[in-house]
Amino acid sequence: MGPARRMGVSVVAVAFALAACSSSAQKATAPTASAPSGPTTSLRVPPTSATAPGTATSTAPASVSPATAELNPAGDIPDNQVFVKYTAPDGRYSVVVPEGWARTSGGGTTVFADHFNSIRVEVQSRGNAPTTATARAVDVPALQRSALGFTLGDVTSISRSSGPVVLVTYRADSTPDAVTGKSVRLDVERYEFWRNGTQVTLTLSAPQGSDNVDPWMKVTQSFAWSA
Repeated sequence: MGPARRMGVSVVAVAFALAACSSSAQKATAPTASAPSGPTTSLRVPPTSATAPGTATSTAPASVSPATAELNPAGDIPDNQVFVKYTAPDGRYSVVVPEGWARTSGGGTTVFADHFNSIRVEVQSRGNAPTTATARAVDVPALQRSALGFTLGDVTSISRSSGPVVLVTYRADSTPDAVTGKSVRLDVERYEFWRNGTQVTLTLSAPQGSDNVDPWMKVTQSFAWSA
């Protein structure tokens, strides 16, 4: 074979080799169009709640509503209640009472009231000092006749700043409210103070179950006879 013929054959061989390489490269990079064999598996994405663009989401628990102001149970006198001094018109005695309570007077009796809470002050002549015996014999029967639903608690002798006092505790029904007609059960404490033939009776009442130990102590300790 002559030189010219061998050169022609070589050129043709190189051309075929380049064509083969080009075809192999195209097959390697071309995407596969056929679907994969065998069963297919579908991936399910958990649904999410729709959120407006730009709105932040939070997984923190719902906030608790602000605590409301503490309220006193019905009948309880508030701890911040202001008390003022009341002196009898004739000057025979004085006592502190809650400021702002309505006052009514008549026939030797003065009443300070706020809803079903009340402080009743009665003045009467009495020759001898009251005792637990006279309270049981005279005062308790009178209360049974006058107080609606009267139930006696106890009759005792105690001491206050002004001296010895007879205390009668009981429960009774209140006078119906003038507007609502409602009547409530009352806890009542009756304090009998006495000096030189004069008795002053403080009767403190509040709805049953009220916690007025401190305010009532303040009132009864403040009672004083005029010099």
